[in-house]
Amino acid sequence: MFEVREMQDGTIYTVNLAQRHCDCGHFQVERLPCRHVLACCANQRLDWQVYVHDVCKMSQICKVYRGEFVPMGDPSTWDRYEGAKVIANWTLRRATKGRPKSTRYLNEIDSWDMRGPRRCTVCGREGHSRSRCPQCTGPSSAGGH
Repeated sequence: MFEVREMQDGTIYTVNLAQRHCDCGHFQVERLPCRHVLACCANQRLDWQVYVHDVCKMSQICKVYRGEFVPMGDPSTWDRYEGAKVIANWTLRRATKGRPKSTRYLNEIDSWDMRGPRRCTVCGREGHSRSRCPQCTGPSSAGGH
């Protein structure tokens, strides 16, 4: 366990080489020795390369490219590509224009049969509404009011 003090601002960082941990966070995230780890290694005459994670070593990187790459060949011999199969997800659809559909559960009070026939508010007759009233025909009632 080491304490490393920054020369610029005096911030103290704790370095634990056994657990590969430094307070700055770079050692854990990048899996490469940060400058605080390098300072500890230089002070104790330790090999800093020991603290480089195996994933970052050249021997491991060379193993990635050791495998054989098969050439693609002539494009005329390739299997025909039919395209991607698209399956619609209806939950991601945009809302349609207009008034949203009601999600309320209807009961017997909401039944049209129990309300009785529709009455016009202009003439009071049954069977039509204000917007279809025969008394309101003409150019002045084009707006419906």
